[in-house]
Amino acid sequence: MTEEEPLERLQKALSRAGVASRRVSEGMIEAGRVTINRRVATVGDRVSVTDRIELDGIPVIRDPDLVHYLLNKPGGGVSTSKEPQNRRTVVDLVSSNERIFPVGRLDADSEGLIILTNDGELTHRLTHPSFGVSKEYLVHVEGVPSRSSLRLLREGVELEDGCTAPANVAMPQDGVMRITIHEGRNRQVRRMCAAIGHPVQRLVRVRIGSIKDPSLRVGTARRLSVEEVRSLYEATTNS
Repeated sequence: MTEEEPLERLQKALSRAGVASRRVSEGMIEAGRVTINRRVATVGDRVSVTDRIELDGIPVIRDPDLVHYLLNKPGGGVSTSKEPQNRRTVVDLVSSNERIFPVGRLDADSEGLIILTNDGELTHRLTHPSFGVSKEYLVHVEGVPSRSSLRLLREGVELEDGCTAPANVAMPQDGVMRITIHEGRNRQVRRMCAAIGHPVQRLVRVRIGSIKDPSLRVGTARRLSVEEVRSLYEATTNS
């Protein structure tokens, strides 16, 4: 930190970031929940724009240029920022002044929730296997899986790139499963279902971490709230 950088009180910085009011922020500081550059903060501390603030070990987003969107991807959309074949991409469906990128992938023929952002740290946390953020899918398959097939999905399925980690699986109705995984292999859910003899007919991602929004219309996007972004960081911290 240089003397030329403008400083502001820590509780004001927290308030401006949408974390809490100044009074509540002050209580968080007094409780030892806030750090500045990995050091436990105290009431009266001042920070610059380059200081890293964390609350309960989770980064406080202060850069106004960082944006986070939740898109309900339709079938046929490509989960890339550039498409040499000029097909529609998920970026085309989001109106943003910033250059944004999809976090992870959804197959072109898959639907559902995907996050787009220019937040590099969050992107890394959500896509790196070591963090293991959960993702839930509503999966329509051919036929009706047996109890033994469901058990196989829950315990792990042998694929060409190794056995999958245990998954949470429920079948709310015949031929429709809710599958929650913590891995991010290419076309993993489709390959898991094919491996038990029940190919996917339709696949919809309905949750990423704690983020879900059944009211978000297909093909539309919205900004994530401060609380939602924080919950995504928290999911990577607690994984």
